[in-house]
Amino acid sequence: MKPTRRSFLSLTLAGLLLAASPYTHAEPTRGGTLTLLLPSEPTALVTVGNVATPILSVSAKVTEGLLKYDYDLNPEPQLATAWNISPDGTVYTFTLRQGVKWHDGKPFTAADVAFSIELLKKIHPRGRNTFANVTAIETPDDHTVVLRLSKPAPYLIRAFVATETPIIPKHIYEGTDPLTNPATSAPIGTGPYKFKEWVRGSHIVYERNPDYWDKPKPYIDRLIVRIVADPAAAAIAFETGTVDLGYRTPVPLADLARLKAVPSLRFETKGNSYSYNVTRLEFNLDDPHFKNEKVRQAVAHAIDRNVILKVVNYGVGQVAYSPIAPGLKTYNDPTPTPYPFDLKRANALLDEAGYPKGADGVRFRVTLDYNPIGADGPRLADYLRTTLARVGVAVTVRAQDASAFIKRVYTDRDFAFTTNGASNLFDPTVGVQRLYWSKNFIKGVPFSNGTHYQNPKVDQLLEAAAVENDPARRVQLFKEFQQIVAREVPDLNLYQPEFITIANQRVHDHSLTADGVESNLADVYLQP
Repeated sequence: MKPTRRSFLSLTLAGLLLAASPYTHAEPTRGGTLTLLLPSEPTALVTVGNVATPILSVSAKVTEGLLKYDYDLNPEPQLATAWNISPDGTVYTFTLRQGVKWHDGKPFTAADVAFSIELLKKIHPRGRNTFANVTAIETPDDHTVVLRLSKPAPYLIRAFVATETPIIPKHIYEGTDPLTNPATSAPIGTGPYKFKEWVRGSHIVYERNPDYWDKPKPYIDRLIVRIVADPAAAAIAFETGTVDLGYRTPVPLADLARLKAVPSLRFETKGNSYSYNVTRLEFNLDDPHFKNEKVRQAVAHAIDRNVILKVVNYGVGQVAYSPIAPGLKTYNDPTPTPYPFDLKRANALLDEAGYPKGADGVRFRVTLDYNPIGADGPRLADYLRTTLARVGVAVTVRAQDASAFIKRVYTDRDFAFTTNGASNLFDPTVGVQRLYWSKNFIKGVPFSNGTHYQNPKVDQLLEAAAVENDPARRVQLFKEFQQIVAREVPDLNLYQPEFITIANQRVHDHSLTADGVESNLADVYLQP
């Protein structure tokens, strides 16, 4: 059964015409080492309980999924060779690939799939709602898996990519804490590359799996993931050929025009349609200042999204007003924010909220934490500090590494407000619901409902949309949800960036699917 094809928003890079890397159909060259640059180090190497971007970047190289997807999100075989959905949408049957082995030599079976999905339903940041309707998982034989749902889940067939639903070995994880299991840092999978070593702060090494099920892939001998946290150093690494590949715009946006003049580099925007991201300002609704809706409204009035896009993201992307990213055109509500840029109104609301200006012009002081994954965090924090000072809110910016940020926001709850990124993915039920659903406020689970937003009506709308098979009705449910959240401002969606992949001209076939470089990279090859 094939899902409905969709068209996706094609964003234009302001002031820069990207040169797309051509995909050749020549015979792939075997051998060589590919170096992939990451601007932030992963905290784990498998996306079982954490979906931070650095983990997404590496997980699928070892741990695969049942399906992969073309640019239009049509499913294609990976660990599953065939699939069928019952007419009423409540039974999913997968036929698994035979002869596949885990990297330790054990056979891959239906028991691994059933174990993985059950586990993801419990601990994955999006698994709780992605698999909410799955009530039973049957394994009638070693190569058949049947998912039985209590209600339809119209989005589910698109959820089986390797990074979203990683299939992990039951014999390695069963009876352990999956978040501390050694395999989270030294993974064992079915993928084209075997984990070799992880030198913290420096690099990760993967080697070719000679027993990979999709022979003669992979074509390269070794994949090295190099951590380059300094943005300027990242740009130099591409210029000098020290690294071969990077995605999600791995260099400062200010350097793009200069890098485009480097003959050895190619630029690509394909391979990003599986996930549209938004950059957001999240309020901690348990904070004494931001639990007051008028304060949140005032902050919204003090922010100019057009200036943010231009100054913070160099015009690369699109302004976002809604909880659903503009790229998800079917569901996005393009209505402008009810709180447009208006400093006079912002000041009035803060007065009404009981925060008059003191003799020094300050109403209250607050700390802003920014997500350090990505280069826009410091620039966005500086903008917010400056603009909020104009209405008497004194902001102190706090920097920390990714692990400390995640712990502070999602475990300790020790923050007032934060800038963050969110993957809306391929459907709002999977990528958006987790951020606003009260049942997804789970301490310790990264990138869940970090604001602690609670609204029974919103819960009702999201839950109804998750099982609605009528496309028009589903659109209406999501639009009503967006309107409520826009009014109550538990967060502010600011802009949707456009992601750019940079590759050395010798790198071929790196972004053939909707998840691009986040795929297993089994098809990539090097050619002088």
